[in-house]
Amino acid sequence: MAITWNDSVPIYRQLRERVVAMILDGALNEGDPLPSVRQVAADFQINPLTVSKAYQELVDDQLVEKRRGLGMFVTDGAREALLKSERERFLREEWPALYARLQRLGLDLKTLLREAPKDTENQP
Repeated sequence: MAITWNDSVPIYRQLRERVVAMILDGALNEGDPLPSVRQVAADFQINPLTVSKAYQELVDDQLVEKRRGLGMFVTDGAREALLKSERERFLREEWPALYARLQRLGLDLKTLLREAPKDTENQP
């Protein structure tokens, strides 16, 4: 599995965001095991300490839990907690700039919905 890393963001942060996206997308569900540190390090050709640091952040955020001798598992309620925090972060950090750009371009909701990609799988 190939992945391109962004040089401006630490790899452990990118890896953490990748796991977060997998939880939000339903690729990892509550109770599911995360791939082992060694496996991820081998697959992406990165240092196991980098993977451990990413996983530790997920533990610190109570999104995954360590089970001695078994590995890391997605915690109950992780997806709901992520949805809440990611929505809040989007509205606080990303939406103001996006809204300002939409205003500058004269785009309204009706136009955006009409021009939206026709991806029916991800429609609410």
